[in-house]
Amino acid sequence: MIKSPFVDYVKLYVRSGSGGAGASTFRREKHVPHGGPDGGDGGRGGNVWVEGDPQKWTLLDLKYRKFIHAGDGERGASKRRNGKDGADVVLKVPLGSQITDAETDEWLGEVVEAGERVLIAPGGRGGLGNWHFRTSTNQAPEYAQPGMPGMERTIVIELKVLADVGLVGLPNAGKSTLLASVSASKPKIADYPFTTLVPNLGVVEYRDFRSFVMADIPGIIEGACEGKGLGTQFLRHIERNAVLLFLIPVTSENPRAEYEMLMREVFVYNEDLRRTPRVVALSKADLLPLDEIENIKREHLPEAVVFSSATGYGLDELKDALWPYIEKEKTASPKASEWT
Repeated sequence: MIKSPFVDYVKLYVRSGSGGAGASTFRREKHVPHGGPDGGDGGRGGNVWVEGDPQKWTLLDLKYRKFIHAGDGERGASKRRNGKDGADVVLKVPLGSQITDAETDEWLGEVVEAGERVLIAPGGRGGLGNWHFRTSTNQAPEYAQPGMPGMERTIVIELKVLADVGLVGLPNAGKSTLLASVSASKPKIADYPFTTLVPNLGVVEYRDFRSFVMADIPGIIEGACEGKGLGTQFLRHIERNAVLLFLIPVTSENPRAEYEMLMREVFVYNEDLRRTPRVVALSKADLLPLDEIENIKREHLPEAVVFSSATGYGLDELKDALWPYIEKEKTASPKASEWT
């Protein structure tokens, strides 16, 4: 079994802190034998938060932290001294992480900005000390509130990679080679299927000092939407892209049929992806004469951009085809793209 540092799904048991009990105490001073109530309040229990961290790209840090406990609040004390609040727990996660309740499927939130927080389990409220319960008829109350218990729940954190461009293609369509040729990313590249076993991200430089993020996911095979191959394990990572780039090698036996199969797998997985703009490109143009490629394009995919990652042919035209969709998305949702 192949082990990878990339983890995009974790299930955690979390418990916020319980509130501290209020104190039931009375003043004890010289020459004041029957002092009034002076019990302080208990401290609040610690909260459990999830926070977006742009320096993280995997949930690996949380994979082995199955139980998350925030600190309990301290008890109140005499002289109206309040107990300390329990320590919060902040779980740092990559941008694009979504959180749900594992038992009820309740949507708890997502983080798409650096520093954005989602409260997962609020701490219990601290109890009031007996000082709060004095009245004209009961000047020496012995009652103080207990602290409220914390919240317990099991949550699922699921990472959906945030990228401007998502690469879609069969294994060995040239996705990793493209990413390596247009960015500083160094994905594993080889001439056998399923070289890419985890999503890879790369920042692509564009004209006038602009840039965008491209994501390479493992290759899709027919039946991926039903879990075949790497299946739905990584299809989730194309749900957050501004544009999908479908790569079809010029050596494909039937480029149009391959393109339609890929679209079918993507749309069956998530019908909403029909609304995501898409660009289709014929890759590996260095393997055939250009006149033969033009015939293939004319017969099968007249809308396709032709390029070669090996020689650089057509890469500028490919970026130009992608950029209008990226720019439109950045303009519509500037906060979601600021981290890029």
